[in-house]
Amino acid sequence: MKLVSRVILGLFLALFAWQTASAQVMDPIRWKFEAKKIDNNKYEVIFKATIDAGWHLYSTTLPEGGPIPTSFNFSNPQGYQVVGSIKELDKAKKEHDEIFNMDVTYFDGTATFVQEVELTAEANTTASGTVEYQACFEDKCLFLEKDFSVDLGDFKAAAVVAEKPVEKAKEPAKEEEGSSLLVFFFISFAAGLAGLLTPCVFPMIPMTVSFFMNKQGNKFNAIVNALVFGLSIIVIYTGIGFLVSLTSMGASFANDITSHWITNAIFFTLFVVFAASFFGLFEIVLPGNLANKTDSKADRGGFIGSFFMALTTVIVSLSCVGPIVGSILVEAASGIGAKPIIGMFGFSLAFSIPFTLFAIFPSWLNALPKSGGWMNSVKVVLGFVVLAFSLKFLMVIDQNYHWGFLTREVYLSIWIAIFLLLGLYLLGKIRFEMDSEVKHIGFFRMLMAMASFSFMIYLVPGLFGAPLSGISGLLPSRSSHKFDLATMISQASLNSGKVSDKKALCEEPKYADFLHLPHGLQGYFDYDQALACAREQKKPLFIDFVGHSCSNCKEMEEKVWSDPRVLERLRNDFIVVALYVDERYELPENEWITSSIDGKIKKTIGKKNSDFQISRFNMNGQPYYVILGSGEQVLTEPFGYKTDVDAFIEFLDKGKAAFKPGL
Repeated sequence: MKLVSRVILGLFLALFAWQTASAQVMDPIRWKFEAKKIDNNKYEVIFKATIDAGWHLYSTTLPEGGPIPTSFNFSNPQGYQVVGSIKELDKAKKEHDEIFNMDVTYFDGTATFVQEVELTAEANTTASGTVEYQACFEDKCLFLEKDFSVDLGDFKAAAVVAEKPVEKAKEPAKEEEGSSLLVFFFISFAAGLAGLLTPCVFPMIPMTVSFFMNKQGNKFNAIVNALVFGLSIIVIYTGIGFLVSLTSMGASFANDITSHWITNAIFFTLFVVFAASFFGLFEIVLPGNLANKTDSKADRGGFIGSFFMALTTVIVSLSCVGPIVGSILVEAASGIGAKPIIGMFGFSLAFSIPFTLFAIFPSWLNALPKSGGWMNSVKVVLGFVVLAFSLKFLMVIDQNYHWGFLTREVYLSIWIAIFLLLGLYLLGKIRFEMDSEVKHIGFFRMLMAMASFSFMIYLVPGLFGAPLSGISGLLPSRSSHKFDLATMISQASLNSGKVSDKKALCEEPKYADFLHLPHGLQGYFDYDQALACAREQKKPLFIDFVGHSCSNCKEMEEKVWSDPRVLERLRNDFIVVALYVDERYELPENEWITSSIDGKIKKTIGKKNSDFQISRFNMNGQPYYVILGSGEQVLTEPFGYKTDVDAFIEFLDKGKAAFKPGL
């Protein structure tokens, strides 16, 4: 019972610490630059590209009117000169491109290019420039660039690797990305353990073990087939994650999935239905003939029988673990690449291990607690958690379509009620039909009740404008708050200061009737309008690429922007523009643009802003902050998701210091 309580508590805490995906550069090409001496005064500059699976990089020579060829541009050669043209060392593939109706050559896996240069002086020299290239995956293409810099002129064999950040992009740290996936794996693993404790799954453990011991003839066969059974569960669930990963088309796809009212309405409805089922209002029963067919094939024994036994287990368990699996896939769909696969692998690994171990060591079954009322308690606790989590989908619909019914106060009031009821349930004050009478409250049950009440108390100040920064990513924006004391005080302080409302902005911002900035800040929601004002007031332009459904954006606003030092700088030193990448408001036809990335017409505010972010800054994740000068030049390295107030202030100060009016 201690293990049961710990796992439930772990899931309870993990679900509400769960944040959505952070900003990432979509760049499937990794470059390595080297310089190799070939003569007294001649060098080869070598460009090595490692290309992600499924992507390809175009050759340096392509017919006109086709894709963009890879090009290497040396900037202001001093002390050396370029000799001849670029050479391709790897053999390119050639195929007919239906879109451009021409034959094109490209590389996949790896590509190596060489440019010969000749020194014109014996002093140490650096060759630098930019690689411009187009990377494509099926029907999706990205136009990218990367700076290179290699040392020449020391008359020694040189091999200097340079990954200098481009002004227009910032490559994500592989360590941070790997760490994020590892955390997601462990959360999914914990979710798999919690799924084992549901009434649909837990009683199946001894039944399944009995199947292997009785059907397989001897213990060795039972162990082998139990391993096949466990691996089959992993393959089935991970296969689902693989399908989600295949259908994920990057940032645009993620924005569409996580912001569209249809998908969010479906998920909200499903989660409410599952919660009602967990509370015992009805039982979700999957088609019986489906489970019966797989179960009948399981009787065949052997490897095939073990696989169908695993498939039966998965089908039967879905009526209980469906919300858990759904939560993992929804969270994973907001990322790219392997995240859905990692999530489902972690879940299925935890889910399959007990079945396999108990089949190998059947005597361990004696240590399992018997099925009883505690299992229904697990189910009910999950029901409360699922019900609370379902509001996130309803919140996205409300914010993206500006309905305004699910304000921050309403949202928090519902959560306060949910966790009050959960605490009372854990204390035995509320009973559902299938519950046993709680005659004694154990330590861990009491601990969980205290956690629920503590969380409820933590939420209460949020009704009056407290930031609740610890869970800000799961809550509606504070701009939806009707009674925000902190913002009211901040606004009153601003109005009583030296800067008047009229001087803060040049003209009435477009879309200010339904788009808002946090903490009473004044600013714009249209790039051209904000740039014109920045030039007029001779201030740098602060761009906030943000999304209604971006949890990390809300967390940055609550944990970083709320700092008085940050607010003072944003108010006084910059013209602020918030560019929502998932805003579905349709622009007038004369403001539509045709994307230089995919050639499609962008008709909404969000599509236009997203295309601007990718094409101008080679970035498709949010939050993402850029500071521009009057000539639209980047003044300092852009800033992504990092809840370090001092680092953000340093970013703002560097941008301000680099600003020169009129330039």
